[in-house]
Amino acid sequence: MNGFIYTFISLLFQALSFAILGRVLLSWIDPQGGMRVTQILGEMTEPILRPIRSVLPTVGMFDFSPIVAMVLLQVVGNALLSALR
Repeated sequence: MNGFIYTFISLLFQALSFAILGRVLLSWIDPQGGMRVTQILGEMTEPILRPIRSVLPTVGMFDFSPIVAMVLLQVVGNALLSALR
């Protein structure tokens, strides 16, 4: 059972990181968010990115919240996985 939880948490945090990366890449292709895949990734990642955006200061047109979110996902994921060992 412990191996299942370890694998599940690992895959969950990897999937969230890939979803954020996909959202960033698709924002260059579909900036208005009209494509369905862009909308799905937006719905998946917005609950993670919104609180970070509210804390981070804006720097021109650049949104650094995806970078911060991916780093935080790595840190939290590694902490959880090390606690399960």
